[in-house]
Amino acid sequence: MTFRLGAWIDDHSTCRHNLALSGMRGSVRAVPFPRPRGDPDELRDRLARLSGVGPERLFLTHGATEANALVAAFVGARSARRAAVCRVRFPEYPPLFDLPRALGFRLDTGRRPARLAVVSQPRNPEGDLWSVDRLLAWASGADHLLVDETFREFGPGRSVASLARRRVWTTGTFTKFYGGDDVRVGYVIAPSEERDDFHQFHGVAADEVAPGSIASALALLDDRARLVREVRSIVGRNRRALRRWLPEAAVPIGPVYFDRAIREPSETLAGRCLAASVLICPGGFFGDARGARICLTRRSFPVDLDAYLVVRDGGGRPGRSTRGGSTTGARPGRAGSAPGPDARA
Repeated sequence: MTFRLGAWIDDHSTCRHNLALSGMRGSVRAVPFPRPRGDPDELRDRLARLSGVGPERLFLTHGATEANALVAAFVGARSARRAAVCRVRFPEYPPLFDLPRALGFRLDTGRRPARLAVVSQPRNPEGDLWSVDRLLAWASGADHLLVDETFREFGPGRSVASLARRRVWTTGTFTKFYGGDDVRVGYVIAPSEERDDFHQFHGVAADEVAPGSIASALALLDDRARLVREVRSIVGRNRRALRRWLPEAAVPIGPVYFDRAIREPSETLAGRCLAASVLICPGGFFGDARGARICLTRRSFPVDLDAYLVVRDGGGRPGRSTRGGSTTGARPGRAGSAPGPDARA
């Protein structure tokens, strides 16, 4: 069982043109995992160096979702307020706001005082990267800021954790940039002033990561230079395709783009896309049904994008390649339904 966005992607994985996968698995050459066991202290040290922090602030988890849940639970448990407030700006990655809500937080999209503010950087699904000043200004009035940096290595930005700001938490994973879905390793970087208390909480709330997973994560880091070149080549080419065929689009820093140029509810468009064996993610999953997320992670992206635009626009465009635009005989995904206009309900 997985969350609704994940289930939507999994249930329609047979679509010929898959624009829903936000990680590099299947696009980058797989890394062999020769070591049966790994040293968690070594992994913490190497991840901490890449993030510009001391290893004593970094805590291993089984992925970014668990990492975000641990931070939200820790912050919520220490709140003296009967019903803590979580600030979020839509559209946003669903677990970032669904997890706090499940823990009893009230979601707020304004600027009222909040116990926790949550945001992805680069943003998922919009793909933009906020400046540090904009990030801190948006979080002003929140006791804690949680920044999900799952997409950080797709862009040029350094980790917010390296700025050593008070009560700023960051999380990451090997799932997206490294294509390490099977590795099941993520991490939390705690602010220095919360490190000791979070160490106690982490010890009782999270199981240890399996030695084989530690070894696999270290193998990915061993091959990081090659992965960086390969990922940047694939995503860079796909950004150029996006710019060429959608010149009005802001080129994303992350591997995702939120298309707001749709002329119908996103779940309706998603249904028409499925009929043409094109898989996109309706914006309702992210709390904003006025757009649709497409991902720039597949080697086939230029062809898949063309097929999507044919469905979205009802036909080809003069001067635009039509490779892959014909969907005659396309193999549709398994039956499923898109979210309603407001996924927050």
